[in-house]
This record gives sequence, C-alpha cells and structure tokens, in this order.
Amino acid sequence: SADGGRNLSLESIPMGLPMSDPSAWATAMNNLGMAPMGMTGQPLLPDFDPALGMMTGIPPINPMMPGLGIVPPPIPPDMPAVKEIIHCKSCTLFPPNPHLPPPATRERPPGCKTVFVGGLPENGTEQIIMEVFEQCGEVIAIRKSKKNFCHIRFAEEFMVDKALYLSGYRIRLGSSTDKKDTGRLHVDFAQARDDLYEWECRQRMLAREERHRRRLAEERFRPPSPPPVVHYSDHECSVVAEKLKDDTKFLEAIQTLLTWIERGEVNRRTANNFYSMIQSANSHIRRLVNEKAAHEKEMEEAKEKFKLALSGILVQFEQIVAVYHSASKQKAWDHFTKAQRKNISVWCKQAEEIRNIHNDELMGIRREEEMEMSDEEIEDPSEMKETEESALVSQVEALKEENDSLRWQLDAYRNEVELLKQEQGKASRDEDTTKEQQMKLLQQALQGMQKHLLKVQEEYKKREAELEKVKEDKLKIETLLENLKEQESSMSRVCACSQEKECPVEKTLSNSPVKSEREVLLVGIISTFLHVHPFGASIEYICSYLQRLDSKICTAEVEVLMTRLQNTFRQELSGVGASLEKRWKFCGFDGLKMT
Repeated sequence: SADGGRNLSLESIPMGLPMSDPSAWATAMNNLGMAPMGMTGQPLLPDFDPALGMMTGIPPINPMMPGLGIVPPPIPPDMPAVKEIIHCKSCTLFPPNPHLPPPATRERPPGCKTVFVGGLPENGTEQIIMEVFEQCGEVIAIRKSKKNFCHIRFAEEFMVDKALYLSGYRIRLGSSTDKKDTGRLHVDFAQARDDLYEWECRQRMLAREERHRRRLAEERFRPPSPPPVVHYSDHECSVVAEKLKDDTKFLEAIQTLLTWIERGEVNRRTANNFYSMIQSANSHIRRLVNEKAAHEKEMEEAKEKFKLALSGILVQFEQIVAVYHSASKQKAWDHFTKAQRKNISVWCKQAEEIRNIHNDELMGIRREEEMEMSDEEIEDPSEMKETEESALVSQVEALKEENDSLRWQLDAYRNEVELLKQEQGKASRDEDTTKEQQMKLLQQALQGMQKHLLKVQEEYKKREAELEKVKEDKLKIETLLENLKEQESSMSRVCACSQEKECPVEKTLSNSPVKSEREVLLVGIISTFLHVHPFGASIEYICSYLQRLDSKICTAEVEVLMTRLQNTFRQELSGVGASLEKRWKFCGFDGLKMT
C-alpha cells in the first residue's frame, strides 16, 4: 500500500555500492544517522548507536516523516560529528575543515524534495551525480546544467536533509588532479513547483481528514433528538393517565397529552378520557402550589438564618474595631513599635471597611423586607377575596364530585393565615430591631457632636491664646513708637540748640582737634564703622571702606586724625610675633565719661 511504502525504515534502503575502505564508509553512514550496511545487507557495526552519528546543522528527524520507522535519541551537545572520506565507484569525497562554520543555506520551502547542487567538476556526468547522491535516498530526477550545477529531486523530504550533509565536501573524479575533475560541492534547498503542488495537495488532504474528524466528534457529542410521541389508543391513554398522577413522570405525560390535543385526537368518543386526563393535570397544580409554599418557607428560614449570622458577624466586627481603637489610645499606643503601630492602623481600616460593607448589606435586606411589606399593604385585600370566592364557586359548580378540591382550599387558607401570622411576627421583630438601630445611630451622632464640641472648645482656647499674644505684641509696638517719638523730639531740640549756638561752636572748633567739617564727617563715619565691628579693625580695612565713598582719602590722613582723637579711638595690638596686628577700636562712650 501507499502508506506502507512511506513508512519504510532506513534499513530497507539498498546500499550496494563498492567500497575501497569499509571503515570509512561505515563512519560516513554513521554520521548520516543510518545503520551501516555491507554489500550483503549485513550491518557493519553490530553495536551501532544512531545518536553518535547525527549530522550537525540538520534538524532532528521527526518520527512522523514518511520512510522512517525509528525515533533516534537526541544528540548530546558535547558530541562532535566527525566527517570522514567517502569513497565511491568513480569518485572520492573529501570532508571540509571541521573548524570552519557550517555552510549557509536558504530558508527551507514547504514540502521541499529538491536540492540545488553547485561546484560540480566540469567533467562530472549524471551517472557520477547519481552515484554520489543515491546514498541519501531514491532519486526521482536529475536536471543538470552546463554551468557545473544541477537540481536533484528525491522521493521523500527527509532525503533532502541527508543530501545537505554533503555540502562542503571536495569531490575528485578517480585519481586525477586536473582542475576539471575536481570541485567543492554546495548543496542547498531548491524551490520547485512540483514539490509545492504535492505539499499543498497533502495539506488539503490533512485538512479534509481534520474536518471529517471534527464532524464525527460533533455528531458524537450532539444531544439526541427527543423520542417520537406514540399515537393515541385506549391502552396508551390509560398509561398516560397513570403517569399524570406520578410526579416523576408528569412532564413526559403532559407533553404526550399536549401533542395528542394538537393533533386533533379529541372527539366525542375520546372526550371523557381527555377530560379525566385534564382533570389530573389540574390536580397537579395543588401539588405544585404546596411544593412552592414549602420552598418559600425554606427560603424564608434561610433568610432568617443569614440575617442572624450576619448580625452576629457585625457584633464581632464591632468588638474587633473597639479593640483596635482602644489599642490606638496613647496609654497603650506608646508601647508599640513603629511597625506594630502601622500594622494596627492598617488592620483597623480594613476591619472598619468590611464592617461597613456588611452593615450596608444587612440594611439593604431589611429595606427590601420593608418594601415587600408596604407592597402587600397597598394591595386591596377585598379584591383578592372576591376573586378567590368566585374561583371557589366556579369550581364547586363545575366539579361537584371533587371533595379533595374543597379540602385543598381549606389547607390553602390555613397556610395563608399561618404565613400572615409569621409575617406579622417578623414585622414586629423588624420594628424592634429598627428602633434599636435608630437608638444606636442617635447615640453615635451624640458622641460625634460631643467630640466636635470638644474640638471647637480646644480651637477656641488656642485662638484666645493667640489673641493675647497679639495684644502683647501690639502693646510692645506702641511703647516702641512712643520711645521713637520722644527720641525724635529730643533730636529736634538738640538741633535747635545747635543752630542757636553755631557761633560758639565754631569758636570751639578752632580749639578742638577736629579742624574742618570734612574731618567731622570722617570721624562720624569711622565711629559708625567701628561701632559695627566691636573687636576692632585695621587701618587698611577702615581706609578701604572710606575709599569706596571718596577715593581721595589716604591712609596717613585717617591715621593722623584718629591719633588726635584719643578719647574717641583707641589703638590696640593683638597677636604674637609675626602675627602681630594693630587694631583700632571705638571708645567714644568711655571717653564721654572721662571728659
């Protein structure tokens, strides 16, 4: 078969070429990942390991490839692939330098079975090419060019990988050393239309098989169609009537009854049978109503349990939050470390958020119950009673034989009365709980107001203290202003006296050490400068300051003036030895007392 032909193992490939060196041929076949075979078909190496001879630069062999029946183990990364000399009948192949990088190849086209072979000897023939490359597998066609290259098409894709292994080998025809009898093989992938066409056909076939598998899977998982409804007969009618009385089979029976009625099976002869079945369906309503009431009761009980559990959880949350708040007070807070305080504050925030969420949920449940109660109060009970009584009268007139219907009505009334009593009890309990919640909310509001008042009082005290400080500052400023005013008045008096006594002052100036108004100004400026420097200053520093005001001032003039005024300026020596320095100080306040 075709599939069997594709899955031939490597051992079935004929290798009947003459070999001058069997060990070299075995090494080359081992590098190709093939079991070395002799002329008689016997293995040359009994303990052959395919992992030792895998080629470098070739992708790992896929066990799904056609023609492969084995899965070779992976190549160890530290195991080098050794290329040996290959001896053929008409030529010899010499391996490339193992230290050179592997030859470059183009991107592999899909379904590639054709290779390009360049670097052939000028005297090479198709027979020699066939002799070299039929070792890699079955060759279908060879297209040779006059320019020392050819295209070879193999039967399977994996044979291309074996042909690429020969890329880089030097070929020599016989034992000749002529340039026309030698060449360096370059093997690369080639793009052929036949390969692409076969690959596309194979892909389409795989796609068809995949669609077929999907279709089978969908049909397998498709739900089965409902069974056909049986035709009406007296026997089937009795069976359906029995099923209508059974709760487990009611759905199937009611579907059969509906189909029969829609088909038109009701006539004068079968009307009584259909009426009895419809009556059984009507009696099933009572069972459904009772079942619904039981489920509603279970739901109410579950709601009550949920509410009680939620309220208990809220109480526990309140206690936990109270613990966090008490731990946050200064009495206990100071004893915790910074990390512990941070964790406690984070936990407190998380607990408060969860508590608020649960509290909102509980309040929402209670609001829903209050809304339901208000809706029931809005409904007019008189209209409900009238409709129920009319329904009872119509049922009594139409079905006098049904004593069970009356009993069912009485049971329904009893259930309604019990439900009303339960709802009234729940409403009273809800009102009590709402009052308690309102009281709690009012207490919390009062506590919040008290805290706010305390904060306001503290702020009021702080403001009062600030006002007192402002008043004190204001008084100080007023006293300073009064002192300044007094100083201004005294200065004005002094000026007036000085104006009145200008003549005597001029007389005194003639006798004083200060001989001109310019020297008076210099004395005043120097006094101010030295008053700012209480530790004194050198004559150079003083003159540098004065020369900024008037560049004509010289150091000798200033020093003579200061030496004349001994009661105003005093010269002192500071430092020892080389660091000895003369400093002038202002002593006018002391000189005033002495004079």
